[in-house]
Amino acid sequence: MGLTVAIEAARSNNRVIGFDNDLQVVKNLNNGISNVPGIQKDEIVRLIKIGQYTPTNNNELLESAEVVIIAVPTPLDFARKPDLTYLESAAKMIGLYASNNTLVVNESTSYPGTLRNFIKPTIEKISSKKFLYAAAPERVDPGNPKWNLKNTPRVIAGLTDQATNMAISCYSSFCDEIYKAPSVDIAEASKLFENTYRQVNIALVNEFSEIANSLGFSTSEAVKAANTKPFGFNAFYPGIGVGGHCIPVDPSYLSYAAELSGIKTKFIDLANETNLSAHIKVAARIKNYMQGNLEGIRIQIAGIAYKPNVSDIRESPALLLINELKNMGAKVSWHDPIVKTLDGIKSEPLSTAIDLGLIVTPHDAIDFGIWRKSDVKILDLSASEKTYGWTKFL
Repeated sequence: MGLTVAIEAARSNNRVIGFDNDLQVVKNLNNGISNVPGIQKDEIVRLIKIGQYTPTNNNELLESAEVVIIAVPTPLDFARKPDLTYLESAAKMIGLYASNNTLVVNESTSYPGTLRNFIKPTIEKISSKKFLYAAAPERVDPGNPKWNLKNTPRVIAGLTDQATNMAISCYSSFCDEIYKAPSVDIAEASKLFENTYRQVNIALVNEFSEIANSLGFSTSEAVKAANTKPFGFNAFYPGIGVGGHCIPVDPSYLSYAAELSGIKTKFIDLANETNLSAHIKVAARIKNYMQGNLEGIRIQIAGIAYKPNVSDIRESPALLLINELKNMGAKVSWHDPIVKTLDGIKSEPLSTAIDLGLIVTPHDAIDFGIWRKSDVKILDLSASEKTYGWTKFL
């Protein structure tokens, strides 16, 4: 997220300092090395060479910034509650090093009230300087060939009119369309609702898949049929769960905010629970497909990232499915030409010396030709309308 914003802003003639605590990340960027989709080595090197982009771990350089954009992770802790550790660290650093009248923009996803009640007080506890504050929740979809940071509308609001106007002026230099939200809380809430909407609808279609399986019809075909309706319906397809930093996480931030207000979010919590357990139900269906026994069965999974064409494995349901299948006695290997290595284990080439192949995350870089030419049993578990030569299993 941060690098995508930095490069797009630098392309648009802004002078950008890219700060990171991780010295290795900084060294890699100074050599043009990045795994972020859509960011090319030549572009990083070019922008560094002409002085538009400076990767650094020197926090003193923040003093020269007119605008500081916070783009840090906001994960969940072990109890699946908001973990604002990184956000707190960023806020303290801004308080120590940023200059008077700097605009502080939070892009990191968090619950409504975070900017007003957490970031601002954290900064002001350690600094007597005056800052402006705005929220511009990130909207980056890695690997999306159509929607990028520049052409995706950006929601922005500040704690004051001056902050709002300054933030809009800044983001207008590298975003084509700005939506001015009525308040910071609304801007923050909009991000959470976007992904809660997806979480709930994915949970619904995953439950629908269980119904379809029990009644003997195809979920995907039913969704395709429903999707012919030109109004009032958006298609979601069943899968083994949800991954990444947004859909599995953001609804819990909204639920947390509601809890602080005394509101029970039964609907959201049920959706979270449904998608978090989807891999268990899918594994049970796979076991049933293999005559009720996975002991010693050789299974290979195609794609372990959380979505196609990215290397990100955060919250990836593929990893949960692998563990579940292993617990059932299966011998599981995986092929992912983008992830390549995980926990010291390397991606294996697609093989026909297996009993079952599972299409989970079908990257464009995966060639299923070897499976198509064989008589190996293949189940397509991918959550999309696109097929790869086999009928959707879910």
